[in-house]
Amino acid sequence: MIFTGQRFVPVIVIDDARQAAPLAEALLRGGIGCAEITLRTDAGLAAITAASAVPDFIVGAGTVLTPDDVDRVVEAGARFVVSPGLAEDVVERSIALGVEVIPGVATATEVQRALRLGLSRLKLFPAGPLGGIAVVRALAGPFPDVPFLPSGGVTAENAGEYLASPSVFAVSGSWMATRDLIAAGDFEAIERLSRACVALEPA
Repeated sequence: MIFTGQRFVPVIVIDDARQAAPLAEALLRGGIGCAEITLRTDAGLAAITAASAVPDFIVGAGTVLTPDDVDRVVEAGARFVVSPGLAEDVVERSIALGVEVIPGVATATEVQRALRLGLSRLKLFPAGPLGGIAVVRALAGPFPDVPFLPSGGVTAENAGEYLASPSVFAVSGSWMATRDLIAAGDFEAIERLSRACVALEPA
């Protein structure tokens, strides 16, 4: 699996693609080896390309909503695809192109649909408003073998609790690399916050 050993997936909203490579390097220095660069800004695609050139860094694409989006992000260098919801055409295109896809689910019904599509790892979104670690535990009952990526409302304060669950393979958030920090070029702060993330991992 592409995320082996990665417990944090930063969600990146970036406005200047020139910041992507130094951002990836700062995350790496802090112990985080991957990121989900979203398509929420015009710089998203170019940022994926720039970050994918950084050795040992795994770049994915977020806010992927259509099969055309899948084509564009894979061409740009994305090695995994994340979407906020479960869209079968996005899943099918990603599988056809050989990239890992992690769609968002919010209900047991959506988990079942995802499993029927052949998926194993799923994004739980929005995790906080859905109930946080309580909803992870609830879904683990009927789906004990499904590893989740909680996203939405995950913070430095609650990430450790999520990571302690055997049903969570990683957590997703933006607190270690906020849009403002990236725009300011404050890569020292991003490195420091990334190191603090790694320290949250249960022993």
